[in-house]
Amino acid sequence: MAVLISAAQLHERLRSPRPPVLLDVRWTLGAADGREKYLRGHLPGAVYVEMDTELSAPAVPAEGRHPLPDPAAFAEAARGWGLNDGDTVVVYDDAAGTSAARAWWLLRHAGEKDVFLLDGGLAAWREAGLPLENGPVSPEPGTAHLSWGHMPVVGLPEVCRVAAEGTLLDARAPERYRGETEPVDPRAGHIPGAVNRPSTDNLAADGTFRSPAELRASFEALGARPDRPVAAYCGSGIFAAHEVAALAHAGMSAALYPGSWSQWSSTPGTPAAVGADPGRAENPPQKG
Repeated sequence: MAVLISAAQLHERLRSPRPPVLLDVRWTLGAADGREKYLRGHLPGAVYVEMDTELSAPAVPAEGRHPLPDPAAFAEAARGWGLNDGDTVVVYDDAAGTSAARAWWLLRHAGEKDVFLLDGGLAAWREAGLPLENGPVSPEPGTAHLSWGHMPVVGLPEVCRVAAEGTLLDARAPERYRGETEPVDPRAGHIPGAVNRPSTDNLAADGTFRSPAELRASFEALGARPDRPVAAYCGSGIFAAHEVAALAHAGMSAALYPGSWSQWSSTPGTPAAVGADPGRAENPPQKG
Protein backbone atom coordinates (compact mmCIF):
# COMPACT_ATOMS: atom_id res chain seq x y z
CA MET A 1 0.00 0.00 0.00
CA ALA A 2 1.55 3.28 -1.11
CA VAL A 3 1.11 5.81 1.69
CA LEU A 4 3.28 8.85 0.97
CA ILE A 5 3.80 11.48 -1.70
CA SER A 6 6.67 13.96 -1.64
CA ALA A 7 6.29 17.70 -2.11
CA ALA A 8 8.03 17.50 -5.50
CA GLN A 9 5.79 14.64 -6.65
CA LEU A 10 2.67 16.47 -5.53
CA HIS A 11 3.74 19.67 -7.24
CA GLU A 12 4.09 17.73 -10.48
CA ARG A 13 0.73 16.00 -10.03
CA LEU A 14 -1.01 19.33 -9.48
CA ARG A 15 -0.11 20.28 -13.05
CA SER A 16 -1.84 17.21 -14.48
CA PRO A 17 -5.22 17.35 -16.29
CA ARG A 18 -6.91 15.83 -13.24
CA PRO A 19 -5.00 17.09 -10.21
CA PRO A 20 -5.43 15.53 -6.76
CA VAL A 21 -7.98 16.79 -4.28
CA LEU A 22 -6.03 18.46 -1.47
CA LEU A 23 -7.28 18.32 2.12
CA ASP A 24 -5.81 20.50 4.85
CA VAL A 25 -6.23 18.90 8.28
CA ARG A 26 -4.83 21.47 10.74
CA TRP A 27 -5.60 20.25 14.22
CA THR A 28 -3.91 20.42 17.60
CA LEU A 29 -5.24 18.92 20.83
CA GLY A 30 -6.84 21.65 22.90
CA ALA A 31 -6.57 24.34 20.20
CA ALA A 32 -9.31 25.64 17.93
CA ASP A 33 -7.26 27.75 15.51
CA GLY A 34 -6.82 25.26 12.67
CA ARG A 35 -9.13 27.11 10.30
CA GLU A 36 -7.48 30.46 11.02
CA LYS A 37 -4.05 28.99 10.25
CA TYR A 38 -5.42 27.46 7.06
CA LEU A 39 -6.86 30.80 5.92
CA ARG A 40 -3.49 32.48 6.43
CA GLY A 41 -1.74 30.05 4.10
CA HIS A 42 -2.43 26.65 2.53
CA LEU A 43 -1.53 24.61 -0.51
CA PRO A 44 -3.18 25.94 -3.69
CA GLY A 45 -6.73 24.67 -3.94
CA ALA A 46 -6.67 22.84 -0.61
CA VAL A 47 -9.96 22.44 1.24
CA TYR A 48 -10.03 22.77 5.02
CA VAL A 49 -11.25 19.69 6.89
CA GLU A 50 -12.56 19.91 10.44
CA MET A 51 -11.31 17.17 12.76
CA ASP A 52 -14.02 17.35 15.41
CA THR A 53 -17.08 17.59 13.15
CA GLU A 54 -16.11 15.93 9.84
CA LEU A 55 -13.53 13.31 10.85
CA SER A 56 -15.19 12.37 14.15
CA ALA A 57 -18.57 11.79 15.70
CA PRO A 58 -19.46 13.77 18.83
CA ALA A 59 -17.45 12.78 21.88
CA VAL A 60 -19.13 10.54 24.47
CA PRO A 61 -17.30 8.74 27.30
CA ALA A 62 -18.57 5.34 26.16
CA GLU A 63 -16.98 5.80 22.72
CA GLY A 64 -14.06 8.15 23.42
CA ARG A 65 -13.14 11.71 22.53
CA HIS A 66 -13.03 11.18 18.75
CA PRO A 67 -15.32 8.29 17.75
CA LEU A 68 -15.37 7.30 14.12
CA PRO A 69 -17.88 9.36 12.14
CA ASP A 70 -21.14 7.91 10.91
CA PRO A 71 -20.42 6.42 7.46
CA ALA A 72 -23.19 8.37 5.75
CA ALA A 73 -22.13 11.63 7.40
CA PHE A 74 -18.52 11.02 6.37
CA ALA A 75 -19.53 10.33 2.77
CA GLU A 76 -21.52 13.58 2.72
CA ALA A 77 -18.53 15.47 4.12
CA ALA A 78 -16.23 13.96 1.49
CA ARG A 79 -18.53 15.03 -1.31
CA GLY A 80 -18.53 18.50 0.26
CA TRP A 81 -14.74 18.53 -0.15
CA GLY A 82 -15.33 18.09 -3.88
CA LEU A 83 -14.46 14.39 -4.00
CA ASN A 84 -15.57 12.44 -7.07
CA ASP A 85 -15.16 8.78 -7.91
CA GLY A 86 -11.69 8.11 -9.28
CA ASP A 87 -10.06 11.14 -7.68
CA THR A 88 -6.64 11.01 -6.08
CA VAL A 89 -6.59 12.60 -2.62
CA VAL A 90 -3.60 14.09 -0.79
CA VAL A 91 -3.98 15.02 2.86
CA TYR A 92 -1.58 17.16 4.88
CA ASP A 93 -1.20 19.19 8.06
CA ASP A 94 1.48 21.27 9.75
CA ALA A 95 2.40 18.49 12.19
CA ALA A 96 4.26 15.95 10.01
CA GLY A 97 1.08 14.06 9.23
CA THR A 98 0.08 13.23 12.81
CA SER A 99 -3.40 14.70 12.38
CA ALA A 100 -3.78 14.32 8.59
CA ALA A 101 -3.30 10.57 9.02
CA ARG A 102 -6.82 10.48 10.46
CA ALA A 103 -8.23 11.65 7.12
CA TRP A 104 -5.93 9.23 5.26
CA TRP A 105 -7.16 6.32 7.38
CA LEU A 106 -10.84 7.24 7.12
CA LEU A 107 -10.74 7.62 3.35
CA ARG A 108 -8.99 4.26 3.07
CA HIS A 109 -11.59 2.80 5.43
CA ALA A 110 -14.27 4.23 3.14
CA GLY A 111 -12.85 2.41 0.14
CA GLU A 112 -10.72 5.12 -1.47
CA LYS A 113 -7.50 3.63 -2.85
CA ASP A 114 -5.59 6.65 -4.18
CA VAL A 115 -5.09 8.49 -0.90
CA PHE A 116 -1.69 9.80 0.17
CA LEU A 117 -0.09 11.68 3.03
CA LEU A 118 2.13 14.58 2.05
CA ASP A 119 5.46 13.43 3.46
CA GLY A 120 6.71 16.10 5.84
CA GLY A 121 3.46 18.05 5.57
CA LEU A 122 3.30 21.79 5.15
CA ALA A 123 6.89 22.21 6.34
CA ALA A 124 8.19 20.07 3.45
CA TRP A 125 6.15 22.08 0.95
CA ARG A 126 7.58 25.33 2.30
CA GLU A 127 11.11 23.92 2.42
CA ALA A 128 10.80 23.10 -1.28
CA GLY A 129 9.98 26.76 -1.97
CA LEU A 130 6.55 25.93 -3.35
CA PRO A 131 3.68 28.44 -3.32
CA LEU A 132 0.88 28.89 -0.83
CA GLU A 133 -2.39 30.74 -1.14
CA ASN A 134 -4.66 32.23 1.48
CA GLY A 135 -8.39 32.50 1.99
CA PRO A 136 -11.10 29.82 1.81
CA VAL A 137 -11.61 27.26 -0.95
CA SER A 138 -15.20 26.20 -1.64
CA PRO A 139 -15.27 23.44 -4.26
CA GLU A 140 -18.24 22.28 -6.26
CA PRO A 141 -19.82 19.32 -4.40
CA GLY A 142 -18.55 15.97 -5.60
CA THR A 143 -20.40 12.75 -6.35
CA ALA A 144 -18.11 10.14 -4.79
CA HIS A 145 -19.71 6.86 -3.73
CA LEU A 146 -18.01 5.69 -0.55
CA SER A 147 -18.43 2.44 1.33
CA TRP A 148 -17.10 1.44 4.76
CA GLY A 149 -15.04 -1.17 6.57
CA HIS A 150 -11.96 -1.51 4.34
CA MET A 151 -9.35 -1.03 7.09
CA PRO A 152 -8.98 -3.35 10.10
CA VAL A 153 -10.50 -2.10 13.34
CA VAL A 154 -10.58 -3.46 16.88
CA GLY A 155 -12.98 -2.42 19.59
CA LEU A 156 -12.66 -2.48 23.34
CA PRO A 157 -13.57 -6.21 23.67
CA GLU A 158 -10.79 -7.29 21.28
CA VAL A 159 -7.94 -5.11 22.54
CA CYS A 160 -6.79 -7.44 25.30
CA ARG A 161 -6.68 -10.35 22.85
CA VAL A 162 -4.36 -8.36 20.59
CA ALA A 163 -2.11 -7.54 23.55
CA ALA A 164 -2.01 -11.20 24.58
CA GLU A 165 -1.63 -12.82 21.17
CA GLY A 166 0.17 -10.13 19.18
CA THR A 167 1.38 -6.57 19.58
CA LEU A 168 -0.68 -3.67 20.89
CA LEU A 169 1.10 -0.36 20.27
CA ASP A 170 0.49 2.71 22.43
CA ALA A 171 1.35 5.75 20.28
CA ARG A 172 1.27 8.33 23.10
CA ALA A 173 4.19 10.12 24.70
CA PRO A 174 6.18 7.93 27.12
CA GLU A 175 5.18 9.89 30.23
CA ARG A 176 1.50 9.35 29.48
CA TYR A 177 2.08 5.67 28.78
CA ARG A 178 3.91 5.28 32.08
CA GLY A 179 1.09 7.01 33.93
CA GLU A 180 3.22 9.88 35.20
CA THR A 181 0.81 12.44 33.76
CA GLU A 182 -2.62 12.45 32.16
CA PRO A 183 -3.75 15.89 30.97
CA VAL A 184 -6.96 14.86 29.19
CA ASP A 185 -8.44 11.49 30.09
CA PRO A 186 -10.03 10.20 33.34
CA ARG A 187 -7.18 7.94 34.46
CA ALA A 188 -3.45 7.66 33.89
CA GLY A 189 -1.57 4.61 32.63
CA HIS A 190 -1.90 2.26 29.69
CA ILE A 191 -3.78 -0.82 28.57
CA PRO A 192 -2.12 -3.86 30.20
CA GLY A 193 0.11 -5.64 27.71
CA ALA A 194 0.50 -2.63 25.39
CA VAL A 195 4.01 -1.52 24.41
CA ASN A 196 4.91 2.12 24.03
CA ARG A 197 5.76 3.31 20.52
CA PRO A 198 5.26 7.11 20.27
CA SER A 199 4.08 8.25 16.85
CA THR A 200 6.96 10.73 16.81
CA ASP A 201 9.28 7.74 16.42
CA ASN A 202 7.90 7.33 12.90
CA LEU A 203 9.67 10.49 11.78
CA ALA A 204 13.18 11.51 10.77
CA ALA A 205 14.71 14.73 12.05
CA ASP A 206 13.24 16.74 9.15
CA GLY A 207 9.68 15.59 9.85
CA THR A 208 9.44 13.15 6.96
CA PHE A 209 8.75 9.46 7.54
CA ARG A 210 11.67 7.19 8.24
CA SER A 211 12.47 4.63 5.55
CA PRO A 212 10.35 1.47 5.30
CA ALA A 213 13.33 -0.64 6.39
CA GLU A 214 13.96 1.51 9.48
CA LEU A 215 10.32 1.47 10.44
CA ARG A 216 9.96 -2.25 9.92
CA ALA A 217 12.99 -2.96 12.11
CA SER A 218 11.60 -0.68 14.80
CA PHE A 219 8.20 -2.36 14.82
CA GLU A 220 9.67 -5.85 14.68
CA ALA A 221 11.83 -5.04 17.70
CA LEU A 222 8.56 -4.56 19.62
CA GLY A 223 7.21 -7.90 18.47
CA ALA A 224 5.14 -6.89 15.44
CA ARG A 225 4.93 -9.76 12.96
CA PRO A 226 2.82 -10.39 9.84
CA ASP A 227 1.49 -13.65 11.31
CA ARG A 228 0.32 -12.08 14.58
CA PRO A 229 -2.35 -9.44 15.26
CA VAL A 230 -1.07 -5.86 15.47
CA ALA A 231 -3.14 -2.86 16.58
CA ALA A 232 -2.47 0.72 17.60
CA TYR A 233 -4.11 3.16 19.96
CA CYS A 234 -3.34 6.59 21.41
CA GLY A 235 -5.36 9.10 23.41
CA SER A 236 -8.40 9.32 21.14
CA GLY A 237 -7.55 7.51 17.91
CA ILE A 238 -5.89 10.40 16.03
CA PHE A 239 -2.15 9.76 16.40
CA ALA A 240 -2.78 6.01 16.26
CA ALA A 241 -3.76 6.47 12.61
CA HIS A 242 -0.25 7.84 12.04
CA GLU A 243 1.09 4.62 13.57
CA VAL A 244 -1.05 2.55 11.22
CA ALA A 245 0.20 4.64 8.29
CA ALA A 246 3.81 4.09 9.35
CA LEU A 247 3.21 0.35 9.60
CA ALA A 248 1.64 0.37 6.12
CA HIS A 249 4.64 2.31 4.79
CA ALA A 250 6.79 -0.44 6.28
CA GLY A 251 4.71 -3.11 4.55
CA MET A 252 2.85 -4.23 7.68
CA SER A 253 -0.88 -4.30 8.32
CA ALA A 254 -2.33 -3.09 11.62
CA ALA A 255 -5.75 -2.43 13.08
CA LEU A 256 -6.83 0.85 14.64
CA TYR A 257 -8.47 0.98 18.06
CA PRO A 258 -10.57 4.12 17.51
CA GLY A 259 -11.77 4.58 21.09
CA SER A 260 -8.20 4.38 22.36
CA TRP A 261 -7.27 5.41 25.90
CA SER A 262 -10.12 7.94 26.11
CA GLN A 263 -12.66 5.12 25.82
CA TRP A 264 -10.70 2.57 27.83
CA SER A 265 -10.08 4.90 30.76
CA SER A 266 -13.75 5.95 30.84
CA THR A 267 -15.07 2.38 30.93
CA PRO A 268 -15.86 0.98 34.40
CA GLY A 269 -13.92 -2.17 35.24
CA THR A 270 -11.03 -1.72 32.82
CA PRO A 271 -7.59 -1.99 34.46
CA ALA A 272 -4.74 0.43 33.87
CA ALA A 273 -1.08 -0.55 34.03
CA VAL A 274 1.57 1.99 35.01
CA GLY A 275 5.32 2.20 34.55
CA ALA A 276 7.50 1.25 31.63
CA ASP A 277 6.65 -2.46 31.85
CA PRO A 278 3.72 -3.32 29.54
CA GLY A 279 1.79 -5.22 32.20
CA ARG A 280 3.25 -4.19 35.55
CA ALA A 281 1.48 -2.61 38.54
CA GLU A 282 -2.15 -2.25 37.60
CA ASN A 283 -4.13 0.66 38.99
CA PRO A 284 -7.50 -0.33 40.52
CA PRO A 285 -10.25 -0.59 37.93
CA GLN A 286 -12.69 2.29 37.79
CA LYS A 287 -15.90 1.45 39.61
CA GLY A 288 -19.37 2.28 38.49
